[in-house]
Amino acid sequence: MNPIIFGEVKDSLSKVFAAGGYSRYLILVDENTRKHCLPVVAGILPADITLIEINSGEENKNLNTCQQIWSEITAAHTDRHALFINLGGGVIGDMGGFCASTYKRGIDFINVPTTLLSQVDASVGGKLGIDFQGFKNHIGLFLEPKHVLIDPVFLLTLPQQELRSGFAEVIKHCLIYDKAYWEVISGKSLDEQSWEEVIPHSVGVKKKIVESDFRETGLRKILNFGHTLGHAVESYFLEQPGEKLLHGEAIAIGMICEGWLSVRYGSLEQTAFDEIESYLTTIYGRQQLADERIAPVIELMKQDKKNKDGKILFTLLDGLGKACYDVALTEEMAREALLYYNGD
Repeated sequence: MNPIIFGEVKDSLSKVFAAGGYSRYLILVDENTRKHCLPVVAGILPADITLIEINSGEENKNLNTCQQIWSEITAAHTDRHALFINLGGGVIGDMGGFCASTYKRGIDFINVPTTLLSQVDASVGGKLGIDFQGFKNHIGLFLEPKHVLIDPVFLLTLPQQELRSGFAEVIKHCLIYDKAYWEVISGKSLDEQSWEEVIPHSVGVKKKIVESDFRETGLRKILNFGHTLGHAVESYFLEQPGEKLLHGEAIAIGMICEGWLSVRYGSLEQTAFDEIESYLTTIYGRQQLADERIAPVIELMKQDKKNKDGKILFTLLDGLGKACYDVALTEEMAREALLYYNGD
């Protein structure tokens, strides 16, 4: 079986079980995927599979939840020849993969991504990890799952807000790598997108980039467009009661800000940026950032994993479908971008 498999998940998962070779099977879910996604595959799961359920949400992607997972894996008398199945979105995949890869120095795991975000982004690249002290993906490692099983049927279980969140990564893949496909998706609304075509295309873009630079020492850094400021915004709102933003909503803010920076400090033409901003605003609206919130966002940005030697490193656009990485910009430049987003 290939690492990434598109198609009916019951068929793909049945082949995994038929291949055998594992002493035990475990499956990780949250309350949402237990209710909406587990029934899709329940009929083919081994009768003695161990079900582990955690609380959903980025706010639970931390060491406390990892301890729960490790404790339940241990309580099931799991040896190093087990298979761990992550059924869920990016949080489940990131954290479940992290726990599996560190339990007894590593057991095999597969991902069954159930959100658009996890199918087009987290499904490829082998990035595993958790948040720590308010910083996104601060603790983690690189390790590919044995398989990723992608089936658009799970998208039928998602609220519109989750689809919109995942679509941000689709947009990003086009902006950094494929101008022609940007023209395709930007000519349609969110509801008009054909996921059976969009998902394989987006996965293909990320796969090409990752295969050329798995450890993110060069080209893979272009995937960080929108993420230097976007992750900081996401982390900030995660700590604000009742104001949490989904990942894609925060990355949409980051892409507008970093697109604006691309015009001023990169090679992006103003007309191209206007096109990008207009489409992102149509899909995601505008989230106002009060001026007093900019300083803490900047502080979070200074902890970004891409930074080096005290320099804040950005990925910027050189045009539609082209990107450059390791662009060192100052805190003041980032602040100007956030003020622009605010309309100041």
